[in-house]
Amino acid sequence: MDGRPAHFTVALAGDGPCIAQARHKAAAFLVQARAEHDPPVSQRATELTQLVVSELVTNARKYAPGPILMALRITGEAVEVSVWDSDPVLPVARAADVGRVGQHGLEIVMAVAQSFEARREPVGKRISVGVALLDTPGLGSAAA
Repeated sequence: MDGRPAHFTVALAGDGPCIAQARHKAAAFLVQARAEHDPPVSQRATELTQLVVSELVTNARKYAPGPILMALRITGEAVEVSVWDSDPVLPVARAADVGRVGQHGLEIVMAVAQSFEARREPVGKRISVGVALLDTPGLGSAAA
């Protein structure tokens, strides 16, 4: 990278199309970051980033009224996805249950994440997830 940070922040309305908008903006951010800063970004990293964005924005939309803030930032060999919403309740990953229909989003995120952090903010909460930019074995080593 050329020393300038690659980052992007967007406010989402929290309505129906915001999940698709967030996915498209995440993919566009990675394309632009690669063009302007030249970090290596695998196709798998782009797809996993879109998956993480989709799950985090879906949860924010489902559990918190109002707008959602999404920030993306290249940090070394990862892209950090942060999603803020107005609900202060921190998410808790549920025990695996193949019979459960739905509510697997956090499990999915943690399975593909290089890092994971959930923290309360003065208003609401912020979930931050790191996704490796390169295809590397041993993903799923998220630290809470």
